Amino acid sequence: MRHFGQIAPEVRQRLFHREPCEFSADSPARLLAVALGATLYSPATRPRLADDILKQTARGVVSMVLCLEDSIGDEDVAEGEENLVRQFTDLAGREGVGDLPLLFVRVRMPEQIPDLVRRLGPAVRLLSGFVLPKFTEERGMPFLEALASAEAASGRRLFAMPVLESPELLYRESRVETLEGISRAVDKYRERVLALRLGVTDFCSSYGLRRAPDMTAYDVQIVASVISDVVNMLGRADGTGFTVTGPVWEYFRVQERMFKPQLRRSPFLEGQAEELREALIEHAMDGLLREITLDHANGLLGKTCIHPSHVLPVHALSVVSHEEFSDAQDILRPERCGGGVLRSQYTNKMNEVKPHRAWAERTVLRAEVFGVANEDIGFVELLAAGIPA
Repeated sequence: MRHFGQIAPEVRQRLFHREPCEFSADSPARLLAVALGATLYSPATRPRLADDILKQTARGVVSMVLCLEDSIGDEDVAEGEENLVRQFTDLAGREGVGDLPLLFVRVRMPEQIPDLVRRLGPAVRLLSGFVLPKFTEERGMPFLEALASAEAASGRRLFAMPVLESPELLYRESRVETLEGISRAVDKYRERVLALRLGVTDFCSSYGLRRAPDMTAYDVQIVASVISDVVNMLGRADGTGFTVTGPVWEYFRVQERMFKPQLRRSPFLEGQAEELREALIEHAMDGLLREITLDHANGLLGKTCIHPSHVLPVHALSVVSHEEFSDAQDILRPERCGGGVLRSQYTNKMNEVKPHRAWAERTVLRAEVFGVANEDIGFVELLAAGIPA
């Protein structure tokens, strides 16, 4: 599979200076952690789940979470498990099915992991791993131990994606201790932890808050402070950190707004895409686009998504611009390893080799996965090209 693989090859050639690479569920973990992109959540109880997965694959989704936790009622867990096994078996038996997204199951309890892996049988080959809820060191270690046992029993590489969403992480008096514990747990199982996910909805719940469609997670200061501390302790670029993904965006249509739209008109006029701008505003996408941009600025990559319309904006804003790629290449040239300062090829900024090196390395990896846009291509053109005709 590849990002923007749903777009015709001739269109990709027009959009990209370097096209996104191909990858599979068996690719190196370092690449897959970046490639997750917009991870689409779906309740595990959906009766046509196999068809839904194929439909979203055709629309450009490359990672999905099939949820047995908060998205379904307590009374529906057994039915959801049975449906998952049935739908995976259906998918595994279909002829002519191409590459599927990276598929994860969000469980409630550690014992569900080996049980589901056993029940899946040969269809476990479609499974990439499990999402672990309300992760702390105390609650998370049994999940990680269960995953390691299931992996050994099945012979299938299985990843964990812990969700950081517990009140202990939010509360100031317990935050550092909780983060230190999480760090110990995920470091012990580093090879199996693909990414850390943020449960911002649960954070807000602890204080009876809910951000409006005019607001990003970074406008809710108590949430922004947690994101900052998580990245500070768990997202470092020194080899000890993990990929941390962006929080969910809850909205997909807005009836009334208090503040002005947050999308400038000029990029859409230049791309002759004013109707696209109006549609994005109507469906609260201007707030989503702003939050994605702030995710990147704060060290997050990828995003939890609960609606298919959110996938393309996440991927379009993950593409590396021609200018970013040019800067990264200059910084990483072998002759620059001794450091120094140089003017960018775009002659609009300073590239300082040593301080910007970690950024450049991350940018090159993102470029491999999401591609590099042509010099005259911006996010408007990428959005417009990805929308089905």
